[in-house]
Amino acid sequence: MNTIFKSTLLLSIILLFTACSNKYAQLKTVKKVDIDKYLGTWYEIARYEHFFEKGCKNVSANYTLRDDNKIKVVNSCQKIDTNEKTKATGVAYTTNESASKLKVSFFRPFYGNYWVLMLDKDYKYALIGEPSREYLWILSRTKKLDKETLNKILDSLPALGYTKDKLIWTIQE
Repeated sequence: MNTIFKSTLLLSIILLFTACSNKYAQLKTVKKVDIDKYLGTWYEIARYEHFFEKGCKNVSANYTLRDDNKIKVVNSCQKIDTNEKTKATGVAYTTNESASKLKVSFFRPFYGNYWVLMLDKDYKYALIGEPSREYLWILSRTKKLDKETLNKILDSLPALGYTKDKLIWTIQE
């Protein structure tokens, strides 16, 4: 069994169990996500560390619409120590009318939450999380965010039940 498969299986199981328990207040998402505008490539600026991205740099996610109106997800990473490039392909679908809450799976039938907590009006950056507050991603259409935008995102974290102290800053070359 290859490493990506094992990692994806374990992540799916963890997300399933963390989704079942929630000790936090309700997590608010953005009012509306235009999926067509959201599609394309996003670069990871920062994340909460988790095993399936441990030791990764140059992390990106590409979203495309499938014929069945679900979203194809291709996550890419390059290992810091070996420069080995890996990809994981999954599927996502929206769970609410505003399309701000999605379910994502890299190993069906296990799905995890992918909630859009903050989204630039021009779709230049996004903050992604989920109700257990165990996972968090800062994404951008570019490999770097300007300081003002980054501070705006970081300042929003406490009100959402997140802390910036747990962030791992992604190397983007």
